Amino acid sequence: MTYAHMRIHAMTPDPDLERLFATVSGFFGLLGEPTRLKILNALCEGERSVGEIVERVASSQTNVSRHLNLMHAKGVLKRRREGQMTFYAVADPTVLTLCRTVCLHIAGMADDRTVSAKTLRRFMSQPNSKSPS
Repeated sequence: MTYAHMRIHAMTPDPDLERLFATVSGFFGLLGEPTRLKILNALCEGERSVGEIVERVASSQTNVSRHLNLMHAKGVLKRRREGQMTFYAVADPTVLTLCRTVCLHIAGMADDRTVSAKTLRRFMSQPNSKSPS
């Protein structure tokens, strides 16, 4: 095999990697919207009703519901109905870990006055952890 042939072969995209990168890119795109991060933050301590999520996110019910439905359809959230109420929860806690890690990293790079240490400690807290008040 010649060097030129080896270079061309090395530059040929691997179809499996291409599909993986496209999927991962879509996942990050889904999480790349501030309202969706607020929703995850609202759900980091456990299941909540749509009304509770709307209140915590401080947005309209229409807007929050649109994001909840998309996040559910993509498998990030799970939901259940109880009578007239719908409850949402994070489907995979790894999503929270990922978001928390990235947010803390970015906040750590920012000016200390941008995000308080207290906010960082309670950001997307783990479900069974107690945050200082």
